[in-house]
Amino acid sequence: MSKEFWVFGYGSLMWRPGFSFVERSVAELADHRRSFCLKSVRYRGTFENPGLVLALEPLAGTCCRGVAYRVSAADADETRAYLREREMDRGSYYEKFQPLKLGDDRQVEALCYVINPDNPDYFRDLSLDEKARIIATAAGPAGTNRDYLFNTRNDLQEMLVEDYEVENLAAKVGALLENTGL
Repeated sequence: MSKEFWVFGYGSLMWRPGFSFVERSVAELADHRRSFCLKSVRYRGTFENPGLVLALEPLAGTCCRGVAYRVSAADADETRAYLREREMDRGSYYEKFQPLKLGDDRQVEALCYVINPDNPDYFRDLSLDEKARIIATAAGPAGTNRDYLFNTRNDLQEMLVEDYEVENLAAKVGALLENTGL
């Protein structure tokens, strides 16, 4: 049997983890930022109309606030298999254990899914306007890309986390939807 572990959620894992956990805490990951920079053809888009989902990008001096989940030893193997199926299908991420600071100031090592900079689905240089156009129109088997954005924004707001990119994208996507009637 595996040992218990922590996993860090910064996007859909915050509002739809999909696995059992014994503890949940707001958490901070230093020197990484949350960014809509990963092409999605499996969940929030299609090959014909790809969406954009969040990834963790290493960037010195930044901090990503999200949610950490403690997974019990009894659920560890099943949860790791589930997370690999969910997150690793196109080689988009590296699995890395990184130090997190929890909301109560405890320090833990957590499994994080960090962008693979060599993956062709990594779109590092899109403007906010380009991202908003993609997010406003893309949809896939898991739903619309805009719902992914709005769910993430709502979860961050409930945790009192300010995120410039998420807030600005939500405003831009909302304006696009209003102006185009999508």
